[in-house]
Amino acid sequence: MNLRIVALLLVVSVVAGCATDDSKPRSTAAKAETAAQTQEGGFSDDVAFLRAHTEVVILKDRSGKGQVVVLPKMQGRIMTSSATGPEGLSFGWINRELIASGEFVKHMNPFGGEDRFWLGPEGGQFSIFFEKGVPFDLEHWFTPAVIDTEAWTLVSKSAHAAMFEKAMQLTNYSGTMFDLRVTRTVRVLDRLAALGLLGTTAGADVNMVAYESDNKVINTGAKPWTKETGLLSIWILGMFNPSPETTVVIPYNAGDESALGSIVNDTYFGKVPEDRLVVKDGVMFFSADGQYRSKIGLTPQRAKNVAGSYDAVNKVLTIVQYTKPADVVDYVNSMWQLQDQPFRGDVINSYNDGPASPGAKPMGPFYELETSSPAASLPPGGSIVHIHRTFHFNGPEASLDPIAKATLGTTLEEIKTALP
Repeated sequence: MNLRIVALLLVVSVVAGCATDDSKPRSTAAKAETAAQTQEGGFSDDVAFLRAHTEVVILKDRSGKGQVVVLPKMQGRIMTSSATGPEGLSFGWINRELIASGEFVKHMNPFGGEDRFWLGPEGGQFSIFFEKGVPFDLEHWFTPAVIDTEAWTLVSKSAHAAMFEKAMQLTNYSGTMFDLRVTRTVRVLDRLAALGLLGTTAGADVNMVAYESDNKVINTGAKPWTKETGLLSIWILGMFNPSPETTVVIPYNAGDESALGSIVNDTYFGKVPEDRLVVKDGVMFFSADGQYRSKIGLTPQRAKNVAGSYDAVNKVLTIVQYTKPADVVDYVNSMWQLQDQPFRGDVINSYNDGPASPGAKPMGPFYELETSSPAASLPPGGSIVHIHRTFHFNGPEASLDPIAKATLGTTLEEIKTALP
């Protein structure tokens, strides 16, 4: 398929719009059809592929087993990782066709990766993806090159960490210009430190890799950033390889909707079917099989500082943890429309890939876990930091279960049986 068409179809899938979806909920036949879907190749194969097309930085934990691939020319994104060295599973989704082409496509270049840096908002009167006065549609939607195609400067590198930097100038839909500098440090976390951050333990039979991106935005301009003229936010997105039995798990703050608002926004691409999203008291379960286009989001009132997923085919438990300031409710709104409440956006999102239209093939397949910083109201020289951590655990279910309970508040059995 023509790469431009491929990219456009994927853009339709990943944007935070309000499009409807005419495809049907997954069936037993559809599950059976994808039951054989497992990851092809492994970490070493992905590393060899990436090295053939771009500069590769490999970071390792002190054991040498936990390894992370970072790409300077792709905005310092963490492309993939392994918990067991070169021959281990490769956890990040990689768009090989697009990378191998050596070309850029028009609206967005979905290269893939477990942790990529973006800025919000995507839509609305303060959007940095739409020029002033244009309609909020796909034809006029463009990802800024500084977070899409431009290389970032590799400032420093060690065995366990790498730091990147990029100066930017952006103009939003309302005509406000932003001068900023981004610094991004990627660190691989050692086992004990990572487990300490999660407040849990892991047996010797559990393999793991853990890393964080420490992202800082500095206002280098002469004017303050204000709500009246628009604010930016740090937006980190991770694309992961799915399986037919992968489920996203998101704990949330329970409570009355009159005080906390809706529990979840599940209407990004039409209402998520009941067999793909189950909301229980304090935790929700969302299908991440890469076979049905759907997306959910949680507000800061509902979101906690953790989310995750479990791949029951490959026995992989993934946890995402991020910095979430207490009592902060101003998050940018990325809906593709002029907004009454431009600072009432989501802080956590999860996207499941699927056909962009009935009968089409998924573009990945992949699923996403995303987190955002608060809206950045910054004086000249002021800064905001957003840390996004990813932990992958692989091992026997009996050993993974206590980790799931400690971090997500639910058992593996509950995760595996939550969805019909």
